[in-house]
Amino acid sequence: MINLLIVDDHPLIRQGLRQTFLDTTDIRVSGEAGDNASAIAEIENHYYDAVILDISLPDRSGLETLKQIKSLSPSLPVLILSIFPESQYAIRVLKAGADGYINKESPPDELIQAVRKIVTGGKYISPSLAEKLADNLSEINQRPAHEILSDREFQTMLAIASGKTVKEIATEFNLSVKTISTYRTRILRKMHLKNNAEIICYAVRLGLVQ
Repeated sequence: MINLLIVDDHPLIRQGLRQTFLDTTDIRVSGEAGDNASAIAEIENHYYDAVILDISLPDRSGLETLKQIKSLSPSLPVLILSIFPESQYAIRVLKAGADGYINKESPPDELIQAVRKIVTGGKYISPSLAEKLADNLSEINQRPAHEILSDREFQTMLAIASGKTVKEIATEFNLSVKTISTYRTRILRKMHLKNNAEIICYAVRLGLVQ
């Protein structure tokens, strides 16, 4: 029996995920968490065979939570679940140690298949993501500019592109305004952009924000 931990801050989503696995004979949802702190506590105090992790959590990003989980239990498979398109996060979270990435709009059967695959030691990626990964290997010198950003810079870029102020981003990330301003400066320099308007245009053009 696969003991599964679901980490998502929306109770209705967690309930829907539970429902998805009710008809399986080999997967059991053994625990739930709605934020980073609860997820880490669950992993420290209980045994799980796999984790389904939402990329967006209220107290810390799913990317940071992923790194914490892998630090605590390197062999614990983690499947990232997200509303965001693969172009925004998939390759980045796989590089960060995730064992798979799946969109919340995917059919239930695909989610079940993904969990089974990561538990057996495989990586779950969709056919479209496999194509993107192949493109990255064959066109290494033509990668999008945002791929050179650090994870925190990337998150800051997305927040700016979503229309958030430096102060709002600092509050959300639990960092100082000065730190976020530094990230913004690095983003502009690395991506050869001039201001927030150009960040927004870039993110919209590449489909990084909705």
